[in-house]
Amino acid sequence: MTTLAALRSAFDTLNRDYLAVHKTKEDLFWQTYMAVSDDHAGFARAEAAFKDFVSSPERLAAVDSALEQLQTLPQDAERDALVHGFTGWQALFRSNIIETTEARALMAELIELESALFAKRRDYKMQHINDNGQHEDATLSMLTTNLGTNRDEAARKSSHDALLGLERWVLDNGFIDIVNKRNQMARSLGFRDYFDYKVNKNEQMSPEALFAILDDFEARTRDANHKALANLASRQGQNALLGHNLRFHMSGDVTRQLDPYLPFAKAVERWVQSFRRLGIQYRGATMQLDLVERDGKFQNGFCHGPIPSFFDHGQWVAGQINFTADAKPDQVGSGIRAINTLFHEGGHAAHFANVTQNAPCFSQEFSPTSMAYAETQSMFCDSMLSDADWLKRYAKNSQGETIPDQLIYTRIEASQPFAAFNERMLAVVGYFERALYAMAASDLTPGKILELARATEQRILGVAVSPRPLLAIPHQLNQESAAAYHGYLLANMAVYQTRAYFKREYGFLTDNPAIGPKLAEHYWGPGNSINHNATLVRLTGESFNPRYLAESCTRSIDEAWADAEKLIAAAATRQYPTVFPADLDASIRLVHGAEVIADNRDGDAAMCRSFEQWVAKNYPASVH
Repeated sequence: MTTLAALRSAFDTLNRDYLAVHKTKEDLFWQTYMAVSDDHAGFARAEAAFKDFVSSPERLAAVDSALEQLQTLPQDAERDALVHGFTGWQALFRSNIIETTEARALMAELIELESALFAKRRDYKMQHINDNGQHEDATLSMLTTNLGTNRDEAARKSSHDALLGLERWVLDNGFIDIVNKRNQMARSLGFRDYFDYKVNKNEQMSPEALFAILDDFEARTRDANHKALANLASRQGQNALLGHNLRFHMSGDVTRQLDPYLPFAKAVERWVQSFRRLGIQYRGATMQLDLVERDGKFQNGFCHGPIPSFFDHGQWVAGQINFTADAKPDQVGSGIRAINTLFHEGGHAAHFANVTQNAPCFSQEFSPTSMAYAETQSMFCDSMLSDADWLKRYAKNSQGETIPDQLIYTRIEASQPFAAFNERMLAVVGYFERALYAMAASDLTPGKILELARATEQRILGVAVSPRPLLAIPHQLNQESAAAYHGYLLANMAVYQTRAYFKREYGFLTDNPAIGPKLAEHYWGPGNSINHNATLVRLTGESFNPRYLAESCTRSIDEAWADAEKLIAAAATRQYPTVFPADLDASIRLVHGAEVIADNRDGDAAMCRSFEQWVAKNYPASVH
């Protein structure tokens, strides 16, 4: 007869074995992606071991058996906790299971293909003309920032040409083989293609259900997008709609004017202060942040947690979390991008540091954790950076002068007409990937894939080529993020629903210390033990509702400015709460590869000062 003690022992072993394989994989992920190790083969082996673990039919069978046995035992707190924990493991294994020997072999081949492409991509150099008129090697972040801020059209075109070159390089260096292999694996498991497989696994919905939401949003924002582009062309000429010009005409001079008020060196301090005043806590997590561009480093921000947070026999296991940005501190606009990354990835970290369940399976970014659910947490945090009261509170230049109201208006005047376009920049990836994986294998040629990319951009964005060409987006190269980009748009829909709730409840968001505890209780604590919609119902009282984002995208400049004026006026007279956490309750290290720049052993203020000094020493041109 099975005893509760035996089942508890099996549960503890499962938790312990998962932590070992997960941490090994994540440590190697960090080392290779941060270019402090060339052990790509070791990472591929660790990735394969992790995939074998989470897709093991034997482990799923053992969990199913344990749950069956638990149902025969008398209900009590320990038994119910085990049911909860094993149910979490059952969901993880079911969402990752690869039932057949053929599919498991294809997955192993896929991991090797992706690892080989990643190793080659790390050595691929892109160049552009920077703000000083110099040719230089450039990361994705540098290219994107240059497109939005450089006043010289030829320089902007050099950045866009580099992105188009990356598209061609990707297609010539293994991406097509990866697409074919992904489809083979998905079809061997009974799915139509890889997109069908990923949407069902990640979001627990069919592509048809997903595109019912996306098509509705596309229809609601279509006219606003067309109107904004037509008005821009009327004012600036048709050339303004070219891929290398569009971002600049949408925001270039405004970004340049904002730059002194949001310098790179102050980004860490403002993140720490703002999150503390929101009441956000990391529950003793150990955090490592790598924020500056470097040769060979992965060219996109991310947050991964080698140790997921959970309660083990009632004892708290604090998270170990890494996150990164790819900023060039002396480039105009780098401070804005850096603080956006700190809020975004710091939001992810807050989420994964606050999952309070009894197994690590509930607190990790992979399936069955919905990407839309995970991105809601990060995108809610970074959404506040555009709020007029946040800017008045935090955006200050080196003389301590607060950002002028007129500059906030100028920013709204430039950005609000393109709010629909920016959200459609998220949607276009899903439309493209759905069509890409539906293509016949014989049609998967570089020429036809590029034709599809340009046609999709024209249809959804309304321009001949996107400022960020589709195949230059790195998410498509890794199977965890491939065929999942639509999650960002679903998340932003939930973000605006969440913002509306807090505005109704409290009247303001910036520096409201009630927000962190509310998010921890309703959104973060459950982890993936409940679905995305259930978290929204817990906090806001209503199911997922995309109309809040659509309404925000279609506001006029005058409407958006009127809202901003109200925030500015209220902030000027508001007595902000003075009771909030003294620190983030985290051990933080700021690193640059293997170099430790600063840590908070002597307090957050000392860490922020050390970071500013390091930036000033290494990037003196960044100091205004």
